[in-house]
Amino acid sequence: MEYDYFQLTLGRERTAQRALADRLYAAPQVRAVFAPLLGFASNAALVLAEAGADVGGAADVAAGAHDRLTPTLRPTADVEPAPGGIYVHNWFTIDGEAAEEFVRLSGEAWPDFEARFETSIYGLFLAQASEADRREGARRLLLMTRYRDLGEWQVSRDPTSEAMKVFLRRRELTRVSLARACVLMPRAVA
Repeated sequence: MEYDYFQLTLGRERTAQRALADRLYAAPQVRAVFAPLLGFASNAALVLAEAGADVGGAADVAAGAHDRLTPTLRPTADVEPAPGGIYVHNWFTIDGEAAEEFVRLSGEAWPDFEARFETSIYGLFLAQASEADRREGARRLLLMTRYRDLGEWQVSRDPTSEAMKVFLRRRELTRVSLARACVLMPRAVA
């Protein structure tokens, strides 16, 4: 299954993310709506939906961009992001020929990482190559990780863990990493 990841710009209304989430969660193809915490503009919203879902075009969306994503090791088709905590959306730009190794190293590190810290990897997605990616010989991946809170994210940077040793090998394949934090908008209770 493929997904679309939308980065939307909303109006300045204080409840814009909640209104968007309520509207989009009515569509079964929408997996998650995220609101900004750190590193995103305050009027941003991020949406993960099955490929082809219509999330734009409403009055509450001022602008938007999207990437087509293919899951690698996770998520499986029937898993949705767990509520609570924070989610870090980390975009990696890597050497184009290193995608398979990057994914393998990620999967190698996750068991230790999830056992040691209060965290869970929701998904690692390979983005469809853009014209710029092809021109530069790069690939982009999006890693979505849920942490208990920002303190847990900080603690998980421990360079002595087995996971971090593997992540350091993965870092050698990485040109740029951009991690930003957000929160999952809960589905309205019926």
